[in-house]
Amino acid sequence: MKLNGKVAIVTGAGQGIGAATALKFAQEGATLALCDLNAEAVSSVVDACRAAGATAVGFAVNVANREAIQDMAASVRARFGRIDVLVNNAGITRDARLQKMTPEQFDQVIDVNLRGVFNATQAVVETMIEQNAGVILNASSIVGIYGNFGQTNYAAAKFGVIGFTKTWSRELGPKGIRVNAVAPGFIDTPILETVPNEVLEKMCVQVSLRRLGKPEEIANIYAFLASDEASYINGAVIEASGGMTL
Repeated sequence: MKLNGKVAIVTGAGQGIGAATALKFAQEGATLALCDLNAEAVSSVVDACRAAGATAVGFAVNVANREAIQDMAASVRARFGRIDVLVNNAGITRDARLQKMTPEQFDQVIDVNLRGVFNATQAVVETMIEQNAGVILNASSIVGIYGNFGQTNYAAAKFGVIGFTKTWSRELGPKGIRVNAVAPGFIDTPILETVPNEVLEKMCVQVSLRRLGKPEEIANIYAFLASDEASYINGAVIEASGGMTL
């Protein structure tokens, strides 16, 4: 198993890509600390991971709450003795055109999608430095590379995550810590539940594979990057869009 013996924290693990990543990591032998705002949802994913044979614990935390994230990381280290992988997956959308976007909508997305990545990474980095080993995986998006109509806040945050990835890979690489990002395209997750079918169909036409991605397909990438098989990949941004941007 690729992740046997590794202790991994996954944020935003209650649904979608985060839940799929948690289950994939469980199947690959990781010990898991799963975080989400929704306590009931994360508890359900913890149960699924345990059913897959993994040791898993859950935390109901908001990544934008710096103290809560620090307490979570301290608890994981105290319980398991180390932290090998952090998947910064937690994210939200508050879409609106520039003229109509409120400061509250902008701040909410920046607080979770950008500041939350900063908070969680700072909470684990000293442990990884002491170990002289670790992997930090950041959730960006093709929106963070190419932009998207109505997503000023989301694009800014996801572009910022790429900046984090490039900078931290330089700072932390000499300390044995790899930092990479994944930039998914249109993935079939609950975040698309409010999108009308005709819009989803138009989205699929933009993808050369003519379909939405599956959360499990992104989880597979995270599992590879977290494993020793990716030991020479650092500072990369891996686009997984089904050929949407060709």
